[in-house]
Amino acid sequence: MKHLHLSVAPALLAAMVASTSALPGAAHAQQDRYEALANLPEDHNRATPDTAKALKEELLFQRASQTYLWALPLLNTVGMRDGFADAFGTGYNVMAIWEKRLDAKTRITTPNSDLIYGMVFVNLADTGPLVFEAPPKLQGILLDFWQRPIPESSGKFFGDIGLPGPDAGAGGKFLILPPGYKGNVPDGYYVYRSGTNNVFIFLRSFYQDLSNIGPATDVLKKSVLYPLGKKDSAKKMVFHDASGKPHEMLPRTDVAAFKELKWLVDSEGDNLADPDWLGMLAGLGIVKGQPFEPDARTQTILSAAAKTAYNTSRVIGTQTAQGKTDLHVYKDRQWVNPINNVTARWPNTPIGLDFMTRSGYRDLDARAWFFTDYYSISPGMVSMTPGKGAYYMIAFSDSTGSPLNGENSYTLKLPPNIPADLFWSVTLYQAANASGVQNGQPFPSLGKLNKPAQQGDGSTVLYLGPKAPADAKGNWLATVPGQGYFVILRLYLPQQAAIDGSWKPGDIEKVK
Repeated sequence: MKHLHLSVAPALLAAMVASTSALPGAAHAQQDRYEALANLPEDHNRATPDTAKALKEELLFQRASQTYLWALPLLNTVGMRDGFADAFGTGYNVMAIWEKRLDAKTRITTPNSDLIYGMVFVNLADTGPLVFEAPPKLQGILLDFWQRPIPESSGKFFGDIGLPGPDAGAGGKFLILPPGYKGNVPDGYYVYRSGTNNVFIFLRSFYQDLSNIGPATDVLKKSVLYPLGKKDSAKKMVFHDASGKPHEMLPRTDVAAFKELKWLVDSEGDNLADPDWLGMLAGLGIVKGQPFEPDARTQTILSAAAKTAYNTSRVIGTQTAQGKTDLHVYKDRQWVNPINNVTARWPNTPIGLDFMTRSGYRDLDARAWFFTDYYSISPGMVSMTPGKGAYYMIAFSDSTGSPLNGENSYTLKLPPNIPADLFWSVTLYQAANASGVQNGQPFPSLGKLNKPAQQGDGSTVLYLGPKAPADAKGNWLATVPGQGYFVILRLYLPQQAAIDGSWKPGDIEKVK
């Protein structure tokens, strides 16, 4: 067989697949793509130059897409960190607070508009051991950049500080130590040892009245961070109001994702991963201390791999089962939850918050399911103790199993006595990226504090659709025609009726 000229190599595989495009169904075309890869031309039982180039590019694409899915927790975190840095800069003393609640202008995975958020990103390689003086009445999580809850030295707490933490909401001094720290650990601190140099401090504060949310912001502004032993000389805290402004804090879906991984490899070295996965990164040209300067063709392939992998994560992230694990909260409803569902309730789950199974392997699909849709998790968040934590239910579809689409109108009935001591809320998120639906309303959320009208029996009916019902505008969440979305029902400080399943929300019903 003649050698094909190298300039046609990128088109070789595409042409072979295109020749089969008349076959019915995408599955057939995809199968033919695999067959085309397996049967690329050879010369004297060797790959031709064009075949070799096509296979090497395919290897780059496959390595990059699999690395993206493996690294999704990191990319979720660093996407937030980069959006934060673009808007506010960096530093242990820099905190962003969404003082007027978090609206859909901030693009971030499944934000909650019904409390006040605060965020800090720090690098312990720069600061050394870091002290966080937390005020009372705070709920927070200390996470490494894999978003693993950082363990506290007693072994009783993982990530949680404030209300679900060792201080039980009284406030206190929390000492965050870098990986492998062997120095002196003074008394008087709750000690947390991070697995990565980079740390994500995620804070929440609560209000009880939408007309008076200032005190919740004030709680966060009492936070103080400084390097251990340097309180007097430390930089003063700087608080930025992030509300009402566009911030791009979603995972990046082009070559920028791999540039972020390069930054992490340089920051973390072998803290980041084991030798095999560092080898996968090296196969993409990402090696600590070495330049990462992909040429134009490589950048094109890496961008395609990132977008494909992210789109794949969106498919994984709408599944209602993980292997043999049914994620439905109830047997007769569409609501799902990966942690607390009909199969298991925390802590008796087949998979831990580190996504390790009882069989001893990490469930990468389960981890991708979580981090394509959500961020930050800790034992305090998923506690099944009445009056603690939060209970989440997610609906990707209506009562018939059909995906939720913005041009349709739906109703959601919540029975009387919604079992949430602090608040309940219903929020809409974009199917494409899990950020809030930009629906023209101030927030894509309705809940207890909005005081929606109740039916005569005490139940609450919410309306989801592109047009407000004439007689129930206060119970309406706007949707956008042509856009898919999903719904999260949150019960903060759930009561026993939520935990034992005796209270059940209705399914989302399409209006005919």
